[in-house]
Amino acid sequence: VAQGTLQEVLKSKKSLTAKYLNGELKIEVPKTRRQGNGKFLTIKGAKQNNLKNINVKIPLGEFVCITGVSGSGKSSLINEILYPAMANRLNGTKAIEGKYAVGAFNVNNMEIIQGIMEAAQQEKSPLILQVSAGARKYAKPVYLVKLVEAAMLDTGLDVCLHLDHGENFEICKQCVDDGFTSVMIDASKLPFEENIKETKKVVEYAHSKGVVVEAELGKLAGIEDDVNVAAADALFTDPDEACEFVERTGVDSLAIAIGTSHGAYKFKGEPKLDFDRLKKVTELMPGFPIVLHGASSVPQELVALCNEYGGNIPGAQGVPEAMLRQASQMGVAKINIDTDIRLAVTSTIRKVFTEQPEVFDPRAYLKPAREAIKDMVAHKMRDVLGSSGKL
Repeated sequence: VAQGTLQEVLKSKKSLTAKYLNGELKIEVPKTRRQGNGKFLTIKGAKQNNLKNINVKIPLGEFVCITGVSGSGKSSLINEILYPAMANRLNGTKAIEGKYAVGAFNVNNMEIIQGIMEAAQQEKSPLILQVSAGARKYAKPVYLVKLVEAAMLDTGLDVCLHLDHGENFEICKQCVDDGFTSVMIDASKLPFEENIKETKKVVEYAHSKGVVVEAELGKLAGIEDDVNVAAADALFTDPDEACEFVERTGVDSLAIAIGTSHGAYKFKGEPKLDFDRLKKVTELMPGFPIVLHGASSVPQELVALCNEYGGNIPGAQGVPEAMLRQASQMGVAKINIDTDIRLAVTSTIRKVFTEQPEVFDPRAYLKPAREAIKDMVAHKMRDVLGSSGKL
C-alpha cells in the first residue's frame, strides 16, 4: 500500500510517499506526532471510477494514520494510544502513563460490534475489537473487516482490528493482508526458542506492513474457541524470560500468565492473581505494554439472570473487577474481555424468550441484547479499565 512504513519513516527521517489504488481512502496527518488533537491534513480519494490513485508526500517527523475504507488501509490511531511508535517501543504508552488499560473486546457479529462501539462513543474511550479463531470460522474475516469499517464510518471512532490467538505465521499473514491493524501470534505452546523463532517471523512481516504484533509467553488454563489448556498444563510467565523474549523478537506487546484463565470458570476457590510477578515484569521492561488474557469478571448478576431463565452455568467465576483495575494501574495496557459479552447476550435473549414466547422476530431479542452489551462495556470502560474520557 505504501512505499515506506511508519517505522521506516521514523528511522530514515525521510518524507513518506504513499500510493493508493482503488477504493475510497483517507490519509490523516496529525500536526503533533504524539497528540491526536483533531488537527489533520486530510486527503480523500474519490470512488474508484473517478480517481485511480493518490500520491502524497508527508512532512518529516509526522505521525501517519492511514485509514482504508476499502480494507486496504493499515495503521490506526489506536496504536498510538496502546503502543509506542515501533522505532521506540520501550518509551512507554499513553495507557501505561495514564494508568488505564484499553479494552480488547471479542466480536462475532453486527450486534456485538454495535453495542461495543456505542459504549466507546458514549464513554469517549479507546477500544480494540478482536477476532478469535472461532469468530473467523463463524463469520469469515471479510464480513468482520467490513462490519468494523462500517462501525468506524458510523461513529467516527478509530478502531484497532486485532487478531486474537493467531495459531501460526500463515494465519497472521492472512489477517495482515486482509486489513487487520494488529495481530497476535500465539506460539506459547511451543518451546521457548521455537516461540521466539515463530514470533520474530510474524513481527518482521507485520512491521513491514505497518501492523503491530502481540505475542504470548506462559500458558493460561481454560477453553476459548480453539484454545484449550488443562489446568495441569498451565504455566506462569517467567519475568526474565519475558524480557529476553521481547528483546529478541521485537514484539510490540506481550500477554503474560499471572493466574487468569479463559472461559467462565476461572477459579475454583478464592480468586488470586500474582501481582508480584506482574511487578517484576514491568520493572524489567518499564513502559512496555503488557496484555492480560482471560480477564472477564463473569458478573454474577448476569450468571444469575442466565440461570433464572433456563441456563445451567453454576459456579461460574471470573476475575474480580478490583483486581483488573489494579492490574491496569501496574502496567497492563490491554485487557481482553469475551465471556462477559457472551453472558450479556445470552442472559438477555433467554429472558426475552421466556417472558415473550410469542416473539420470533430476531430484532426483538437482538436489540435488547445489543443494549445489554453497551451497558456492560460502558461499565468496564468507566469503572474497571479507567479508559473513559481518554480519546
